[in-house]
Amino acid sequence: MLSPLLRRLAGAALLLGCSTINAASPAETVQPPKVLKYAFLVAETGFDPSQLSDLYSRTITAHIFETLYQYDHLARPVKIKPLTAVGMPEVSADFKTYTIRIKPGIYFADDAAFGGKKRELVAADYVYSFKRFADPALKSPVWSTFEDAGILGLKALRQQALESKKPFNYDREIEGLRALDRYTLQIRTEQGRPHLLQSLLAGSDLYGALAREVVEHYGDKIMAHPVGTGPFMLKSWRRSSLMVLEKNPNYRERYYDAEPAADDAEGQALLARFKGRRIPMVDRVEIAVIEEAQPRWLSFLNAEKDFLERVPADFISQALPHGQLAPNLAKRGIQGLRIVGPESTMTVFNMEDPVVGGYTPDKIALRRAVSLAIDVQREIQLVRRGQAIPAQSPVVPHTTGYEAQFKSSMSDFDPARAKALLDLYGYKDVDGDGWRELPDGSQLTLTRNTQPDNASRQLDEIMQKNMAQIGLRLAFKTAKWPENLKSVRGGKFQIWGVASSADKPDAQAALQRLYGPATGGQNLSRFKMREFDAIYERMQTLPDGPERLALIHEAKRIAAVYLPYRNHVHRLLTDLAQPWVIGYRRPLFWQEWWHMVDIDESKKRP
Repeated sequence: MLSPLLRRLAGAALLLGCSTINAASPAETVQPPKVLKYAFLVAETGFDPSQLSDLYSRTITAHIFETLYQYDHLARPVKIKPLTAVGMPEVSADFKTYTIRIKPGIYFADDAAFGGKKRELVAADYVYSFKRFADPALKSPVWSTFEDAGILGLKALRQQALESKKPFNYDREIEGLRALDRYTLQIRTEQGRPHLLQSLLAGSDLYGALAREVVEHYGDKIMAHPVGTGPFMLKSWRRSSLMVLEKNPNYRERYYDAEPAADDAEGQALLARFKGRRIPMVDRVEIAVIEEAQPRWLSFLNAEKDFLERVPADFISQALPHGQLAPNLAKRGIQGLRIVGPESTMTVFNMEDPVVGGYTPDKIALRRAVSLAIDVQREIQLVRRGQAIPAQSPVVPHTTGYEAQFKSSMSDFDPARAKALLDLYGYKDVDGDGWRELPDGSQLTLTRNTQPDNASRQLDEIMQKNMAQIGLRLAFKTAKWPENLKSVRGGKFQIWGVASSADKPDAQAALQRLYGPATGGQNLSRFKMREFDAIYERMQTLPDGPERLALIHEAKRIAAVYLPYRNHVHRLLTDLAQPWVIGYRRPLFWQEWWHMVDIDESKKRP
């Protein structure tokens, strides 16, 4: 007698006019695909690495593309090891030349762009992919990172396209990016770059290899057609709704391996369980976009989703009362995982805005008054339900230069001082309506970009009360997150609230948000100061050590004084996984992990 599955298949075959399906023997029974389902809390923007900065799109691209190096999945502290490279790079003594050999026999996923032929990954693919970040037509928000690297000839190639107003010349060879042969890549920089391995060579989400044929085949639709050498392929995409990825059937033989610390019991247990297993272990990943907290929470409780990334603050007391997994969840075998995130939430001020921007004492005083009126402890208690710690600087936990004991004025809450500052610099209520005016007597209204979700509404309500108590009128401009990001990058905003996660264990990435040449990219505030730029550029040339740490400390001081950003908190990140999700461990600085987990169907409830 046919099993229910085979009966359905037989029925489908008859409907399609296919041959009759015979009953299979037990040994031939097809196993159902292993599917990992979860939800993003913010919509994606697209899947062309050169045009991305948001975490959610980068989580997708991290599983499709592959760069030269990867972070060890279990190593803490973090460790970088080869991914598509044969070994670690050969680095010159002056840190100006990096030579990398790529593994032969790695292939891109099949795609129409290849005309039915297998396409091998070669060194020239990385040359082409890295050049794309310099193409002015793509307006890459990550160009500033490549500009920082000082790759010989790359900036000049970009400048030539800008000045000639002709298409970027991908065929022109430059000294700093060369394929020495089919499998050997060489990168040369103007100055020593001791941290190039972290900044450009690890992180498949942005720096994975694209094939030129694919980009040229799809043209301006490349955002919807990512094709890489990674473990997964994009199967379907409903924008801001659902992304489905499937295991790349032609993915090379790659096996689970890692190097957890000897005293890391959790890491050692995961290694013992999975070492030698071929990856990826799941067949399909389905990611919905559920922006509101309650339906996202309920979808997990109802086992419609296998994984809940970042338990919404509204439900943290239900999930982990007193910091412990709730008994009802523990009884179901649900797993709770929590870390202090390598990230920060912040208020961004547009330094080019005529009201809140500028470097004169009166403008600094306005931003400082806003900062002093922000009640971070209230935000932590009411909105974040205790799941955060106050931030003291742009530098985030787990990165170089972060000091848990460091204290700055960034976290001060002092409305009386805020009022005194505003009075001192002429921001007074001239017409007696209860709201302060600008020093010239004209109306003063602060406008904050925001999103139409419940968490944003709660934060906006606290912010509005904070500003009202010092006599500042606050209005809101509401749009979806991707639209707000586009406006901010273009400098068309006054104030925005956003979060940022570190993608590498070096503080330099966070400090790039204040680096003048990164304006329009990572520098959302458009802050420009020669003193800060000089510190930042000096940091780039130094290996880790006391001199570099001193520069990071000085950079933090400047950030607190001029306040282009008011950093609020570092969030405690709590994830929940159903009992059948095996092997999850939150990565610290990278986005890829789907290929390192398994689904144990035997643990699912009937």
